[in-house]
Amino acid sequence: MVRVIQLTDGAVRRVALVEEPYLHLLQDVESVYALALTAAAETTPLSSLVTARANGERLEYDAVYSGRSAWRILPPFDHPIEPARCLVSGTGLTHIGSARDRDAMHDQNDAAATDSMRMFQAGLAGGRPAAGCIGAAPEWFYKGTGATLRAHGEPLLVPPHAEGAGEEAEIAGVYIVDLAGRPRRVGMATGNEFSDHRFEKRNYLHLAGSKLLMCALGPELVIDPRFDSVPGEVWIERGETTVWRKRIASGEAEMSHSLQNLEHHHFKAKAHGRPGDVHVHFLGAHSLSFGEGITLADGDVMAIRFEGFGRALCNAIHVERAADQLVTVQPLG
Repeated sequence: MVRVIQLTDGAVRRVALVEEPYLHLLQDVESVYALALTAAAETTPLSSLVTARANGERLEYDAVYSGRSAWRILPPFDHPIEPARCLVSGTGLTHIGSARDRDAMHDQNDAAATDSMRMFQAGLAGGRPAAGCIGAAPEWFYKGTGATLRAHGEPLLVPPHAEGAGEEAEIAGVYIVDLAGRPRRVGMATGNEFSDHRFEKRNYLHLAGSKLLMCALGPELVIDPRFDSVPGEVWIERGETTVWRKRIASGEAEMSHSLQNLEHHHFKAKAHGRPGDVHVHFLGAHSLSFGEGITLADGDVMAIRFEGFGRALCNAIHVERAADQLVTVQPLG
């Protein structure tokens, strides 16, 4: 599988092909976005364009990954000119493990199934339609524009209004809408769909608000990866101690919905078909540390790795200490 990474030295952006232990810069390519548009327009496989242009400078990946290089890692896919034209969203209750955690979070201590479990059961019953058919709609949520995306090594902030936050180890699909208005899957990447689970636990209708935090993607983008069953691992480091570690899995064999069904229900909205737009869509988590009673603290490092998706995505939590401030809106009169 072809894997790429986006970099900047503070003055220019570049794209590189990952060939461990090196990164090979692509000649005259500043963004995966531009290369994806070219691939769509020329009906040329994106992987072919990448390998054909990977003849530039060779970088030591270890130095870049650890922050010891002048080159800094960027999210592996974005809209390089207008971050507002990147929609970040996701689908929940797609994995058996997360359905268990969410059901427990929203349990009303009665015999009736929670809305979370009913949504999950609907996916089990109708989330894998026959070819050419439309299946059950999944849960859908909005996280923000491209301004919410963070790269490997960048901290994820817990704002003063949040009650807390925790990792959600996922694989994200990344897409571009070509100039004819057709959604095209560019590839997939490891993601941390960071959320305020304490706020959501108060009332499941707080789900939408709990998602409005920044998130992380990368460090690598995999072009045309296998997505049947993808084993992975997530862990939390606190100083020198690993306070939680879990084997996880993603991919269609681990999910109640097919990828095609999730993509249909995202791109069926006409607003999601604007030519030139970028979409980053989280495909659901297997397990949450919050679901096992872990409370993350300032400085904790969240690490996520999926087999075949390159190096681990690592981000520290930074809790903003300022008091929550009332926002007042001024009328124009």
